[in-house]
Amino acid sequence: MRARDKAAVSALRTALAALDNAEAVSVAEIEPRGPALEQSPLGAGATEVARRELTEHRVVEMVRAEAAERLDAAAQLTAPAHADRAARLRAEADVLLRLLDGPDTA
Repeated sequence: MRARDKAAVSALRTALAALDNAEAVSVAEIEPRGPALEQSPLGAGATEVARRELTEHRVVEMVRAEAAERLDAAAQLTAPAHADRAARLRAEADVLLRLLDGPDTA
């Protein structure tokens, strides 16, 4: 991918960030280790927990949702002053949908 393709870079970065956030474990889901540091089985500073594993189906759903959000936002931008932004959002959605549909549809 060329570095000049700003729409593709932006779309992929935000989709990857959304997937990364979906893999994160909520603080409320983490079991308390104990009231005191010496009762912690892992020691000081050990705050890492295993991340969630997303299924392929869930990843596809999330990327499609990211594309849909962009298309919805582009549809809201009807003023001529926002035409460039709407075009960029449509281009980003197109990048995400092409990614899901495979290289044969480009």
